[in-house]
Amino acid sequence: MTKKTLVIDDAVPYAKEIFSHLGEVITLPGRDICNHHLLNADALIVRSRTQVNESLLKNTAVKYVGSTVVGLDHIDQHYLSTEGITFYSAQGCNANSVAEYVITILFQLAEHFGFDLSRKTLAIIGVGNVGSRVYSKAKILGIECLLNDPPKIEANPDLLLNEPYTDLDTCLKADIITVHTPLTSNGKHPTLDLISAEKLKRVEPHQIIINAARGGIINEAAWSKTKTLANIIDCWENEPYIDKALYDTAFIATPHIAGHSLDAKVAGSSMVYGNLCKHWQITPDKSWQKALPKSPEPIEIQNLANKQATLCQIFSKTHNPQADDLAIRSENHDEVEKKYEKFRRNFPVYREWQQQKVLLPSDKNLCNTLLSLGFRCH
Repeated sequence: MTKKTLVIDDAVPYAKEIFSHLGEVITLPGRDICNHHLLNADALIVRSRTQVNESLLKNTAVKYVGSTVVGLDHIDQHYLSTEGITFYSAQGCNANSVAEYVITILFQLAEHFGFDLSRKTLAIIGVGNVGSRVYSKAKILGIECLLNDPPKIEANPDLLLNEPYTDLDTCLKADIITVHTPLTSNGKHPTLDLISAEKLKRVEPHQIIINAARGGIINEAAWSKTKTLANIIDCWENEPYIDKALYDTAFIATPHIAGHSLDAKVAGSSMVYGNLCKHWQITPDKSWQKALPKSPEPIEIQNLANKQATLCQIFSKTHNPQADDLAIRSENHDEVEKKYEKFRRNFPVYREWQQQKVLLPSDKNLCNTLLSLGFRCH
């Protein structure tokens, strides 16, 4: 078999360990990958920073494109289909990471503002890979939820019988609103400007809004003028050139890293790898898994406060979004934009809850909660 050439975004973790037995691996920063890099490449593996379109691929040898992230707005799927280029996206790979980010922030907000999460309503707009996991964890933690996902209800109307699905306007009355739809501009239920300027007029100052989905789902110009208790923003329009007015309103502003756990990145890489092996009819080689780091050191809790405070402490020790905020925080907006991309490219390693062991004084109820959330508890 002729030796293959693969060009891969250098932000794909373990790229050479995973893909090297398939052919020559060339790694480049995603933003720098250009047409001339791909002239003789058989496959292109990207994350979110490469615009995959005719301009990039015309007159190249690429016949396979794999994306190790879930967003699709950087991929011209129509062009790929027209040119007979196989495309695969690692849908769902980072869903758990994003859900853990959201839940952690809910507890940090509750502790900061001094409210009881069990007395608040959480509206989850978009109940797909991420939203369903947020909902599952929120139920375990006793948080009352409202759900909105018209396409899902149309596909399965029976969900209305047992789950708290409702209309968007009702969801926008919840104490906390978190958005988890894809970004789409056509079809029956487009999500571009889903939470429009008109809808934001109904938001009240005691409410909290979270966007860890895509920039553009919430009208940013109007959001920056909307009084809320807190804005949590991980996804922005025109990244990394984010809106200064909106950034200045954020209680926590992070550079699109909610899905950046090591486990999510490795899942994305391995999903694309498995699909490419199938496409090229090559038996997968799992020896790359030996390169993965060991599970993190146990989280030790000496003194239990109330359950909410203790859970906040545990969640924050696995991944602290407030530290991500501080990593890019600056009064100089030009500096924020510089830090944004630098921090993404040098993001610290953190592991998801399923990799975490918690050592704590005997508390059967708390331990059962942690086990239900995926932790190991001792």
